[in-house]
Amino acid sequence: MGYQKETIKGASWIGALRVTTRVIALIKTTVIARLLSPSAFGVFGISMVVMALLEILTETGINVFLLQEKDDVDEFVNTSWVVSIFRGVLIAIILVLCSSLVASFFKSPESQPLIILVSLVPLIRGFINPSEIKLQKDLKFKKDFVFRFTIFTFDALVAIVATLITKNAAGAIFGLIAGAILEVVLSFLIVKPRPKFILEIEKTRKVLDRGKWITGAGIFDYLFENIDDITVGRFLGSGPLGLYQMAYKLATLPITEVADVFGKVTLPIYVKISGDTKRIKRAFIKSTIGIAFLTIPFGIVLILFSKQIILIILGKNWLDAAPAVQFITVYAILRAIINPALTLFLSVKKQEYVTSVILLGTITLGISIIPLTVKLGLVGAGISTIIAVSVMIPMTIFYTIKLFNGKWTSTNE
Repeated sequence: MGYQKETIKGASWIGALRVTTRVIALIKTTVIARLLSPSAFGVFGISMVVMALLEILTETGINVFLLQEKDDVDEFVNTSWVVSIFRGVLIAIILVLCSSLVASFFKSPESQPLIILVSLVPLIRGFINPSEIKLQKDLKFKKDFVFRFTIFTFDALVAIVATLITKNAAGAIFGLIAGAILEVVLSFLIVKPRPKFILEIEKTRKVLDRGKWITGAGIFDYLFENIDDITVGRFLGSGPLGLYQMAYKLATLPITEVADVFGKVTLPIYVKISGDTKRIKRAFIKSTIGIAFLTIPFGIVLILFSKQIILIILGKNWLDAAPAVQFITVYAILRAIINPALTLFLSVKKQEYVTSVILLGTITLGISIIPLTVKLGLVGAGISTIIAVSVMIPMTIFYTIKLFNGKWTSTNE
């Protein structure tokens, strides 16, 4: 079966997963948004921003490493699992110890207990069987659909019920905890091999050495994705942060889902055909055109009808997020269109290209975000994301041309 048929088949399953899970996510978000105030949602957002930071800072790049390997990855499962467990424990400890400082930084004392509660999520996730990545690596997208859909649905159901009971943001975190527990259980039941607590130093070094660029890219990507949240929360407060985060979710949801589907499908396929320059070039061009064709119409609808969409989905308490939705939508389209190039770089083991592109965007965002947010509020934060991604585009094009001209002979060693 050629890469095009595999891409269509994989995209169908992952697309089905994305559509069904995002319908559930929409229901979940609608219920929580109508039960919680923007301020309460912002408090939840603070805990998630902090957890995401620590997860990125300790990222080992294990999943990408396993996807990149053309040979059997079973020999790395034990080491990967032990490393993941240590990472999860470390993140949990730091979250608990730093909860007071974070609450003070955001001037939000009510966020401290949520930060402590959310520390359970990375702790539990550390025990997930690394072999689950083989569902993607071996292009078993149907099985991956069932696996992910089950976890996501359980997470959403628990979050909705818990929020209805507690009437606070802790309900959403209970959903994350429940989803993490279920993923650990299912990863051991349906995916093989099952890991053992064995750490092999040489394999650890190999994984971490390859993963250092993934870690770097992850740190810069985190900053790129969250500097705006941090700035809004620090300078405008938890209420505006809640509005901004909801605007971001609403604006990026349909657009980034398309890019993510293509990315998940094409990465293992790019790896398989990385030795054929013409073939992978055709696949890359088709992916980029396909993403642009699908995301631009979504973006136009969101920009033109942002108020109406917010009113229907979230209610009138969230209408102040409408102007930010329009600007963030432009950012989301541009980011989705360059996503195939970043996936291509990863597939041919050019992680440093991804890191460089995201670093440039992060620096640009860091320079513009504070003055624009202070002066223009949520709209200023949205404008700064557009400026940042616009700067990333020329460098992405440069690296893509360089890659195809050089035929990446050094990447297949």
